[in-house]
Amino acid sequence: MPSALITGITGQDGLYLAETLLDKGYDVHGLIRGQNNPKLDLVRALVPDVRIHHGDLTDLSSLIRALRDSDPQEVYNLGAVSNVAYSWENVALTTDVTAKGTLTVLEAIRLHVDDDLSAIRFYQASSSEMFGKVTEVPQHERTLPWPRSPYGVSKVFGHYMTINYRESYGMHASSGILFNHESPRRGPEFVTRKISQGVARIKLGLQDEIVLGNLDVQRDWGFAGDYVEAMWLMLQQPEGGDYVIATGETHSVRDFVVAAFAHVGIDDWRRHVRQDPRFMRPAEVDLVVGDATLAREVLGWKPTVSFRELVEMMVDSDLEATRQGW
Repeated sequence: MPSALITGITGQDGLYLAETLLDKGYDVHGLIRGQNNPKLDLVRALVPDVRIHHGDLTDLSSLIRALRDSDPQEVYNLGAVSNVAYSWENVALTTDVTAKGTLTVLEAIRLHVDDDLSAIRFYQASSSEMFGKVTEVPQHERTLPWPRSPYGVSKVFGHYMTINYRESYGMHASSGILFNHESPRRGPEFVTRKISQGVARIKLGLQDEIVLGNLDVQRDWGFAGDYVEAMWLMLQQPEGGDYVIATGETHSVRDFVVAAFAHVGIDDWRRHVRQDPRFMRPAEVDLVVGDATLAREVLGWKPTVSFRELVEMMVDSDLEATRQGW
């Protein structure tokens, strides 16, 4: 039975990846920060077969201990301070966890395996936020990074550190440059989930409006459940590499709002949406759309859930959760 260690297992990607690996017959281990992590119960409820290890991306010794105890053949580094708005409020913490944390994981693996660097295959969760002020459309693996947030800058650091460990030590290390991917498990602090929750509550008469920032920004949105399959496929290749994972379609926040309200039968969405400058980014990323040709040709990967299906899935989930009082 192959073994895998997932950092950031409490997030949407970590949970979907754990389910995917368990279905493939893996012995799955998850790294959780803090002894009283409030999301621990969620992990135990959704993926009870995962073995939990306590550690921190900023603590090398805890990562070495987790590697020793889990003895994985694959490590998926999904842990990060992943909310862009929060990264502006906590720049140093974002840098320590998202940037330096990646280096700490890579170094822990190097020390753990000693001279057999082929013993562990490593996946780094890179991000389309690295492209920021895009220099070309669509963006591919060789597009120049121009990050526009502390989160994006931190992801650039982790991405290139992964490349350096691959090229310097011969490590089987891959980076998935994932464009925006959502699901019913997305945290409510993210705009897509804020919309789906708000629409569900408005439909059920529990609130009147949703307060948002820029409605014109455009994103390449896919389903997180599709994207974790790409992570696994990268580590099954003979050599490590970097891959853009995206749908190749772009939609605005306004498109997401319109689709969400339309799904519950509300056509006049404007009377329920208010814009507030507080939710505008200091430096906005206006348009990102990915070219996943390499992933399609090498990994055989392609998305299975459309934009509209994704929106409807999230709204339906929040309708059910709200009715049940979850």
